[in-house]
Amino acid sequence: MSDKLKPRDRKVRILATLGPASDTPEMIETLSRAGVDAFRINMSHGERKEKAALFDHIRGLEQKLGRPTTIVVDLQGPKLRVGKFAGGKAMLEDGQTFTLDRDEAEGDTSRVQLPHAELFEAIEAGSLLLVDDGKLRLRATEVSEDRIVTEVEVGGKISDRKGVNVPDVLIPIPALTDKDRKDLDFALEMGADWVALSFVQRPEDVAEVQDIVKGRAGVMAKIEKPRAVDALDDILALADGVMVARGDLGVELPPEKVPPVQNKIIATARKAGKPVVVATQMLESMITSPTPTRAEVNDVADAIYDGADAVMLSAESAAGQFPEKAVKMMDRIGRAVEEDERYGDRVHFTETLPEATTADAISQSARGIADTISAKAMACYTSSGSTARRISRERPLVPMLVMTASLGVARRLGLLWGAHAVHTRDVSSFEEMVGKARRMILRHDLAEAGSRVVLMAGVPFGQSGSTNVIHVVKLAGDELETYQRSLDLDE
Repeated sequence: MSDKLKPRDRKVRILATLGPASDTPEMIETLSRAGVDAFRINMSHGERKEKAALFDHIRGLEQKLGRPTTIVVDLQGPKLRVGKFAGGKAMLEDGQTFTLDRDEAEGDTSRVQLPHAELFEAIEAGSLLLVDDGKLRLRATEVSEDRIVTEVEVGGKISDRKGVNVPDVLIPIPALTDKDRKDLDFALEMGADWVALSFVQRPEDVAEVQDIVKGRAGVMAKIEKPRAVDALDDILALADGVMVARGDLGVELPPEKVPPVQNKIIATARKAGKPVVVATQMLESMITSPTPTRAEVNDVADAIYDGADAVMLSAESAAGQFPEKAVKMMDRIGRAVEEDERYGDRVHFTETLPEATTADAISQSARGIADTISAKAMACYTSSGSTARRISRERPLVPMLVMTASLGVARRLGLLWGAHAVHTRDVSSFEEMVGKARRMILRHDLAEAGSRVVLMAGVPFGQSGSTNVIHVVKLAGDELETYQRSLDLDE
C-alpha cells in the first residue's frame, strides 16, 4: 500500500497549531494523515531553534506523503501589559478608583505601572480598558501624559504582567515589533508559506509587511480588533488572506457581537476571493477531553456552512491531551457538513459577484458548466495561484485539481477551499496542459474514465491572471493506458 496521502474528501481545510503535544516528526505525520492540511507555528512561544526543527520535520514529510504541505508562521505582535505588584497581585473592588501610571514602583490596590507611553496619548476620558482577557473592566475618568485614572466597573484579582485591551481606541503602535521583524526574517529565510500578522488596526499595517515580504509568502491579516473590522475592505485589498482571531475579538467585543462579525468577515473575504481562516476556541474542551461539546461541534459546522476556507485548532493540537482525536473530529465535522444535501445552498448563500474581467467571467461560467453537465471534477493550471483562487471563490462542489510548476504556489494553496494542489512540471502549450490534466485527474482518483471534467487555463502560459479558456473533456478508457505510461514523466 502506498504511503502517499489521497486527496481529501472534504473541501474545508484544517489548520493545526504545533506545540509540545505535536512537535515530533511522528506526530506531525500522524496529524497529516488524520486530516491536517496546514500547520501553524506560533512565534509567541518557544525558541528559534525549536521552530527551525518544525520546518525541517514538515518539509521532510512532503516527499513521503506526496503532497505539498503548508506552513503558517504567526507573529506575536505588540503585547500591552500592566507592570508588577507588591506580592504579585492585588484585589480591586467594583466602583473604586484605580490608577495606571508610568511609575516603575510595584503596584498595589490603588495603582500600577502601565509601561506603554503610546496609551497615555491615545486614551481619553470615557475609554474602556479591559485587563486579563476582559475579566476586569476599567473606565477612564481622567487622563494626563503620565496618569490614567479609572473607575473599576468590574473588579477582581489583578496580578503581574496581565494583558490590557483597549477596544475603543486606535492605538498608535505599529503592528510589527522589533521581535516580529526578526521573526519575520526568520520565517522568510525558512520558507514559510504564509505569515499571520497580529494587532492589525489599519491597512497600513498590512502594507508595511507586504513591503518586507515582497511576494515570498502570503500575508494573512488577523482580524482581532474592532478597528480592523471597521477597515475590513481596505485591509482585504492589501492582504492575501484573513484570519478571524476570535480570542481577542471576544475580549474587545461583547460576546453576542462575535458571531455576526465572524459571518461578516467570512462573507467579505469570500467576495474578495481571499482565503479566510476561522480560529480560536473551536474544540477547546478537547484540550482535556477526548470528545467535544455539542456547542463546539455546532460552532465548527456553522463556520463551514458559511464557507470558511479553513478552520483552526490552537491549544487542542499544540498542548492538548488528544491532538489526533481533535483533528479527526474536525475532519469528521467537515465531511458531515459537506455531505448535507443543503450544504450547496448554504455555502452559496453569500453572493460572490465577478469583477468585470475575463478571468472572473470565465471562472463563474466554469462552475455553471460543471453543474449543468454533471462534471466529476474541475482542473486548472496556474503559475501564481490566481486561477485557483477564482475557481475556489465560486465554491464548486466537485473536486478541484490545481497544477502548478511552482512549489511555493502549491504549498500556499493548502489553505484554499477545495484545492488539491499538485506540483508538476511546466507546460508550454494548451494541448500539453489538457493531456497532463487528464492524466493527473486519473492519477489522483478525482474522476474515473468516462467522466467529463472542466479544465481552465490562461493562454499564453506563464502570464499571471490571464485565465481565458474553458475546455470540457471526457476521460476516455484509453486514458488509463496513457496514465500508466506517464507515471514517470509528470511530477
